[in-house]
Amino acid sequence: QVRLVESGGGSVQAGASLRLSCAAPGFTPNIYSMGWFRQAPGEKREGVAAIDSDGRTNYADSVKGRFTISHENAEDALVLQMYSLKPEDTAKYYCASLRGSTLRNGGRWDDARQYNYWGKGTQVTVSS
Repeated sequence: QVRLVESGGGSVQAGASLRLSCAAPGFTPNIYSMGWFRQAPGEKREGVAAIDSDGRTNYADSVKGRFTISHENAEDALVLQMYSLKPEDTAKYYCASLRGSTLRNGGRWDDARQYNYWGKGTQVTVSS
């Protein structure tokens, strides 16, 4: 059974850092695109960052310069390193994946409908 398992969430003060990890055994980086999404209560799920199967990275404007997405091959994991956290970053963060490129057929990296593998999420709470 395919599984993505997130970890690393928590409650922090504004300005702090967190490192989210998504265990993704079998999700070979040059075959699968992978991304992080988040959803706050009452809000739509939004794309945070993604690495396409061709290695290109994309970030939401709201996190550019503060978050970094990467593959940690030694751990078979997708990592989201978050710096300078803000209260508006508070949300449940989900790891997602699909086989192939998110950009095929004019797709968008932040279109959640393209992703067919999802983890259960990890909560990030940032207080001011």
